[in-house]
Amino acid sequence: MAFYNEFPAYVPVAEKKKRAEKAVEKLKKKNAAIAPVVITGRTITRTWWGKAWSENLESYSDYSNRIERGRSYVRHGAVLDLQITQGKIAGLVQGSSSKPYKVEIAIVPLSKETWQAVVTECAGKIDSLQELISGKFPKGLSELFTVKGKGLFPSPKEITLACSCPDSARMCKHVAAMLYGVGARFDEDSALFFMLRGVNVDELISVSLTQKSQAMLEKSKGRGRRVMEDADISDVFGIEIDMGEAEKSKAAEVKKTRRKSQ
Repeated sequence: MAFYNEFPAYVPVAEKKKRAEKAVEKLKKKNAAIAPVVITGRTITRTWWGKAWSENLESYSDYSNRIERGRSYVRHGAVLDLQITQGKIAGLVQGSSSKPYKVEIAIVPLSKETWQAVVTECAGKIDSLQELISGKFPKGLSELFTVKGKGLFPSPKEITLACSCPDSARMCKHVAAMLYGVGARFDEDSALFFMLRGVNVDELISVSLTQKSQAMLEKSKGRGRRVMEDADISDVFGIEIDMGEAEKSKAAEVKKTRRKSQ
């Protein structure tokens, strides 16, 4: 005997997107802060931070066979709302039911030891906040940020998943869609990543720039000392030292200052 309606009827992609748009409009009437995830291109993520987030999740065997279930959902606009705060991701995902499911994902804060190790390693290697959030930094830092267990990205044991749907799987397709949606949200604002992990990105930039400034100062002092030494030799022995125009000017200024003080 055949059983009908065991599986939901097929719904075209265009229809799924249309339903999702209507659902968002309805939600926004009650809450203007609703923030849906909208994928417009061929790929879900485009920037370094968005891609690194998704690739990190896909790299773990705990998630690799399950997270793919959420790709089509996020592409079709099923993530109706996604909010990121410190240590928490929450939102609504449209499933087969008329009412969207509530998804909550908790992320353990990055440990102080790991963060300090990253800050120390980055000292003098990042020029600006813009460089960091745009993902335009040395390859060595890219590898540092993404190394398993020691980088900035969370492992499965640091992530707690929950969904209001009836699926008993640890990672249902609604949770998977939300996780991919997070990567897309980092494309829009990668600073959210640092807030999610509970660390102060300004500290990373401040330490890096301070280290770089100190290195430049030491280098400048070294040039200054050489100009002083060359000026002394020239003055004592009455010979010309092979210096650049800027250094000759400094040496002349040194001699002039000394004569005035004598």
